[in-house]
Amino acid sequence: MRNLVMLEHVSLDGFVAGPQGEMDWIGVDEEMFDYTARLTDAADTAVYGRVTYQMMAYYWPTAADNPDATRHDVDHARWVNAATKIVVSRTDPDISWPGTRLIAADVERTFETLKQQPGRDLLLIGSPGLAQTLLRADLVDQFWVNVNPVVLGAGIPLFGPDLPRLDLELLDSRVFASGVVGLHYRRVRT
Repeated sequence: MRNLVMLEHVSLDGFVAGPQGEMDWIGVDEEMFDYTARLTDAADTAVYGRVTYQMMAYYWPTAADNPDATRHDVDHARWVNAATKIVVSRTDPDISWPGTRLIAADVERTFETLKQQPGRDLLLIGSPGLAQTLLRADLVDQFWVNVNPVVLGAGIPLFGPDLPRLDLELLDSRVFASGVVGLHYRRVRT
C-alpha cells in the first residue's frame, strides 16, 4: 500500500501562511532541501490543492532551464516534471502541465483507491484545505512538519478545529542551522 505523506511548513503557532497568504517567513535552504529530498526520492506523485498547484505550475515546469538555477531547482524540477501531479479542485484550473490529473469530486474515495494502487508514495505539498480534508478522512500516513521560528498571530491554519484526534509516533526530528525544526511523524492506527 502506498503512503500519503504530508509536507508542511508552519509557524510556531500553527499557520501555513499569513492572513493575506504570505509565506515570506518560511525558512528554506540547501540543508533543508537535502533533508526533504528523501520525500521526493520515495514518491512518484505530487498532490496539490488548486492554489498550491497554480503556484507550482507557474514555476517548476521551466525552473531547471534558468541559468541561475540552484541544484535544488534542477533536482526538484526533474522530479516534479516526471511525477504524476494530482490537483484537487472544485473549479476548473488549467491543468496543461504534463502529467497532471484533476480530481473534482469523491476526494476521499479517490485517495483511498490511489493508496491501494501500485506505486511509490503520494506527496501532499502545502495545500492546507486539502490537507484538512484528507486528515478528517484519516488518509494521511506520514507528517513532515517544518516548524519555523516565527509567531504570526493569525493566518491560514494547518490544523482546523474540527479535526479528529490523530495519534502519531515521532520517527525523526532535526534542528536546522536556520532555526527551523523538522518533525517527521507516522500515523499510529489501532
